[in-house]
Amino acid sequence: MAKQKKDLSTEEKIKEAARKVFTSKGFAAARTRDIADEAGMNLALLNYYFRSKEKLFEMVMIENLLHFIGGIQTLLYDTTTTIDEKIDRLTNYYIDQIIEHPDLPLFILNALKSNHKFLKEKLNRNIMLKSHFMQQLQAELKKNNKKIKPLHFVINTFSMIIFPFVAKPLLMEVALSKDAEFIELMNERRKLIPIWITTILRS
Repeated sequence: MAKQKKDLSTEEKIKEAARKVFTSKGFAAARTRDIADEAGMNLALLNYYFRSKEKLFEMVMIENLLHFIGGIQTLLYDTTTTIDEKIDRLTNYYIDQIIEHPDLPLFILNALKSNHKFLKEKLNRNIMLKSHFMQQLQAELKKNNKKIKPLHFVINTFSMIIFPFVAKPLLMEVALSKDAEFIELMNERRKLIPIWITTILRS
């Protein structure tokens, strides 16, 4: 039992190191030796757990996608909540996720740039398009006589949530001085983003 716990701990340590290296360097430039160095172990041990950079990337990428996308499926398909409630919960869910995993957006952006074929194979494109949320969004646009593609609202919502985290280094240089101020700003945005999106939807 003790050996199993140790093995799981080592595997998680490798995956965390890989996520940091893939985030900073991208898939193409990252080397397994870089990941081993980040994890504080020799290359032979890393290769014992993960035979190739590709396999390691796939495992880390899937786990990150599950964090980033998989968690909202229940929310999007919930027929008991209004569209306003969904936008509010979506905003709070993603802000919570990214505060907990601040390098997650950059990791996924790098993955999109360097390994988009992998993402195309793994992602279910219908998770959003066939959801109850999308049906509600289309109905709301029709009700308010807006000839706008629903995808614009999806893009705007995610952009409002994610961009500040991607731009955090710049914000810390020009507008903020402490991490606590950034978190306070994000907590303000979790209240403001649903207001902004629903206002655009109905104005």
